[in-house]
Amino acid sequence: MSEENIGSNVDLSNIKEAVCIDAYRVYDSCSDKDCLSDLKVYFSQEAQDLVDSATNVRLKDVDIINVYIDLEAVPFHKGFYSVDMTYFFEVELEVYAAPKSIATVAKGLSIFNKKVILYGSEGNVKVFSSDYAKDENDMQAPPIRNLPKATVQVAKPIALSAKIVGKCGESTPCCPIPDSIGRRFGAEIPGHGGMRDVLVTLGIFTIVRIERNVQMLVPAYDFCVPEKECVTTSDNPCEMFRRLEFPTSEFFPPKVSDADDDNFGCGCNCSC
Repeated sequence: MSEENIGSNVDLSNIKEAVCIDAYRVYDSCSDKDCLSDLKVYFSQEAQDLVDSATNVRLKDVDIINVYIDLEAVPFHKGFYSVDMTYFFEVELEVYAAPKSIATVAKGLSIFNKKVILYGSEGNVKVFSSDYAKDENDMQAPPIRNLPKATVQVAKPIALSAKIVGKCGESTPCCPIPDSIGRRFGAEIPGHGGMRDVLVTLGIFTIVRIERNVQMLVPAYDFCVPEKECVTTSDNPCEMFRRLEFPTSEFFPPKVSDADDDNFGCGCNCSC
């Protein structure tokens, strides 16, 4: 939405006062599309044994478990910070022991490292807070460095391909695997030994932002008073079902004449 459209929908005559709020402001951001080729998959011992005896593997699904973020100031460049990101992927494979055999599902872990440099401005003060800390006798929270905050948004990874190769290099991951991630696989990961590796290729879309806590002056219209009354829910499932509208559209699909004329039934603004 353009700034002109935003301004045209706002009635400035209803502004009651200017208020100071404490919020996070985005100082810099970037987006990226990465094709991650030949990422090594680390398995538990049981899954590694399946891979060692497999004739083929197929990449079924990939999900992102977590992204560990490390933020450091860039030397000799005031206000700039390096954002080091470590991505942990859960890789789900279909492992085939013989041609035309039924596949066995095996899950493993892939790791990817990435670094970007963004502007996050400067902050030379220590921040103290009176927030309550559990079991601390309500003492004041300790001071923290006034660093900006880095956030990473990642869309669901796209599974592209997988292949089996001979053992290449050490089985030790490039970084320690956190216990919380290792527990997802039900056994120690990676397992010991193994004769073969699986390499996968993934596609990811990311947005990286650097934010800083600031105080901003904004126009205020009024307090946010809820206008909707809370309705007590019933434990009776039939009563809840009766409140649902009948899904007429599911039984009567739209006709050609109901489609948007501009789209020609293609689902996009282009010719068929």
